[in-house]
Parts: sequence; structure tokens; C-alpha cells
Amino acid sequence: MNYSLIIAHQNHSARILTHPSPPPLSKSEESSVEQTRGTMFTELLVCLLIGGLICFLVQRSRKQVLKTEDGWWGPGAPPDGGEDVTIYPFKVSTSDKELEDLYTRIDQTRPVPSLEDSQFNYGFNSQYLQKVVSYWRHDFDWRGQVDKLNQYSHFKTNIEGVNIHYLHVKPKKVPVGSAAIPLIMVHGWPGSFYEFYGLIPLLTEPTEPHDLVFEVVCPSIPGYGFSEAPHKKGFDSVCAAHIFHKLMRRLGFQQFYAHGGDWGWLVTTNMAQLQPKTVKGLHVNFAPPSKPGLPLALSVMLGNRFPKLFGFTDMDVQRLYPCMDKLVVETIKESGYMHIQATKPDTVGRGLNDSPVGLAAYILEKFSTWTSRDFRNLEDGGLTRKFSLDDLLTNVMIYWTSGCIVSSMRFYKENFGKGLNAPHSKMTVFVPTGFACFPNELMHTPKLWVKQKYRNLVTFTPMARGGHFAAMEEPQLMAEDIQKFIKLVEKKKKQQ
Repeated sequence: MNYSLIIAHQNHSARILTHPSPPPLSKSEESSVEQTRGTMFTELLVCLLIGGLICFLVQRSRKQVLKTEDGWWGPGAPPDGGEDVTIYPFKVSTSDKELEDLYTRIDQTRPVPSLEDSQFNYGFNSQYLQKVVSYWRHDFDWRGQVDKLNQYSHFKTNIEGVNIHYLHVKPKKVPVGSAAIPLIMVHGWPGSFYEFYGLIPLLTEPTEPHDLVFEVVCPSIPGYGFSEAPHKKGFDSVCAAHIFHKLMRRLGFQQFYAHGGDWGWLVTTNMAQLQPKTVKGLHVNFAPPSKPGLPLALSVMLGNRFPKLFGFTDMDVQRLYPCMDKLVVETIKESGYMHIQATKPDTVGRGLNDSPVGLAAYILEKFSTWTSRDFRNLEDGGLTRKFSLDDLLTNVMIYWTSGCIVSSMRFYKENFGKGLNAPHSKMTVFVPTGFACFPNELMHTPKLWVKQKYRNLVTFTPMARGGHFAAMEEPQLMAEDIQKFIKLVEKKKKQQ
């Protein structure tokens, strides 16, 4: 049997070309073709249904504003009369007595040998810890680091009964015809305001002529660093966000941008939820799903097979799959501290508050494994590959000299103790948002997951390198992404 192809010529004549037809399919081959077509149709239908469901859930969301009330976190009952709004200059200081006490405690530490070939897989390697402690005891210049801390202006002011410590760094020079852009940056645990010391000058004194110039405020979360700890139960991220809004108003800012990582991510997110018209834009580098829903569940189940359906990149697939290893086992390996601090922080905290060596091991282990999981397999934990011992020990000393380790750990208890169904966890954010996706972050968050929470996602930047303490590890990359995001937001506002 032949089939014909008719080709018309310019003279409107036609000729018939004949070719042999392909051999007929067997019944089994015809059945296989039909099954393949059926499978393809089913998969297409599933994709369309999932896509439609995600669109429906996204569109169903309505703008909401988080509600809260003033609190009193000082001792006893609030005093009569209005709140004292005085702002006091503050300087970090030290003394011979403080250093003598530190050295005595270091000298009396009792080393424990690590297991053979254990590296950092059992926690901070004891052999390497002795080297860190020796440097701390004999070479680390705390007085010099105090001078470095005081290169920026520090202040304190009382809000809702607790003294709030913060840095306020104004630019030395602002281009003619422009104004400095106010930006609040909030740290996390076990970090501090010192995490931003490499980032601040890149924002307040940019070298590129077209870069924006920022006026930066870096507060210490109450219970961290030199901010007074709350004296009452219940001080969570929303309470911190409320206090920081009061701080910014007290400084004269009616609108501002916000940046945060770790707890700073949640505090600044709550700030955007509380007063979306005050927060002009939100930039974060950490955004774990706070309220897992159907779109997230579907993407986890089907994303490995249909990555394009969920917008997953090769990096997303690499960081998420196999799910059991990447999302469950890894999380368990790195979250033991969280369970302790979310349940009985005072117990372990008391030991850490008495032992500087124990405190250093507890904090610095996080700067190892949270910077790169691969560092667990190194004898020195890779600590000095990304940070200097001087910077790491300065952060430890902020915890030691302020005696804040217990109160900083309580922040987990206050946030997780109320369950995982807090009102803010169910609310989306409509403030313009920028997300810097660092490849070695503790929990990888694909763009789809970020957009479930942050509906006005202006920028999503896969970063070239960096881990959990990104502002301290990669200040240049962070500054560039903050610049890019806020430039876009400012441009859109001018066009409106």
C-alpha cells in the first residue's frame, strides 16, 4: 500500500510522488502507544490541576495586618506617668577585673579528649578547642576589639520597661540632591549586632557613584548583647518587632527599610506585618516555611519529577532531594540545640554562663556547621576559612561580658512555646520583599516557597556563595543585593 504527497508547481500543475508506507504496528505495539499517550495525558492533567490549585490558593489570600498591644517587660508593675523617651549615649567597656575573672575561668577549664577521627561530627572538636582557647587566653586583644566596637555610635533608650541597645550609623557624605535611606538591620542567634560590622561601611559609605547611601540602625534584640533582658514571660518576635517600631519612631523615621537573617528574619517580617505602610521594603536571607501548606507539600512530593512545574532550579533539586536525607535527617542533625532552648533553656544556659570555654564551644560550633555542612568533616571545623578568630571571639565576648546567653536562649522558648500556629505564621506579607538565597543556608528555600509567604517578591537572588551568617561571611555580596533590591523598590515608587 502506498501514500501520496501532492506538490503544487507555479504553473498550477501537480505531480504525485509515491513512497513506501511504514510497516503496520502489531497489536502489542499499538497497545503500548496508547498506554504512553494515556500516561502523558494523565501527567499533563495532573500538572494542570496542580498549577490551577496553586493559583487558586495564591489568589485566595487577602491582605491582613498583624495586631499587637503595648507591653511592660520591666520588673514589677509599670510606673505611673508616661514612658521615658530619653536616649543615652553608650560605650562598650571592659576592666582589669573582668579580664582577670575571664582568664581565671579559662585557666581552670577541664579538657575532654575527642573521639578518634570524629572531627566536628560530635560537636566542637576538643583538640581544636584547646587551640582556640589558647589564642583567646594569650593573644586575643579584647581591649583592642572594644575600641573597634566603639568606632560606631552606640545608644540606649528605655522602651516598654527594658533598655534597648542599638547602633546608629549616619553616612559621612550624602550626594547633593539625595537623602540617606534609613535601614534597620536585625541579627539572630548566636550572633549579635557585631555581625554587621563588615556590612555597615559598604552601605553608609558606598564606593560606586550610583549606589544608594544608607543611614543604618542595628539594635540588639532584648535579652541579647547589651539590650536588657525581659523580666516577664512571653517576649516573642512580635514583641521585639513592636519595640523596634517604637525605636525607629523615636529616632524620627516615619518610613524605613528592614533587613534580617535568622531571628532577624522573623522580627523584621513581623515588623512588615504590623505596619506595612511604615516598612517600605523588607530584605531577608533566611525564610523557612512558617506555615507549610498544600503547595509546599505538592512541590516536595512532585518537584523532583516535575521541577519546571514548580519553578525548581537544578540547585533546588540538589538541595531538596532525596527529601529524607536533605529535609529530615539534616534538620535533625542540626536542630538538637533548638529543642533544648525551646523547652528548658535555663538549665543548660546556667552552665554556659559560668564557663567561658563551654560558651565558646557552644557558639562557635554553630559558626562552623552553619557556614557549611562539609565543615563537620574537618579537624578545625573550617572556622577560619570564612572568619577570623578575632571576629568570632569578639562575638563570644559580647555574650560573655553581657551575661546574655540564658536570656538569648529563652527567645526560642517564647516563640516555640506558643506552638506553631501563631497568627503571624498564617499571615502573608505584601510589603515589597527581596530574598538573598545563599547556597549553604541551613534550610534551602526555593522561590515558590518564598512567594507563598512574601507575595510581593521583587527580587530573588541565588547567591554565589555563603551560609547562615551571610552578612558577616559575605558582606560585599549582601550589600550588593540590598542595593539591587532597594534600587528597584525606589524606582517603582517614583514611577507610581
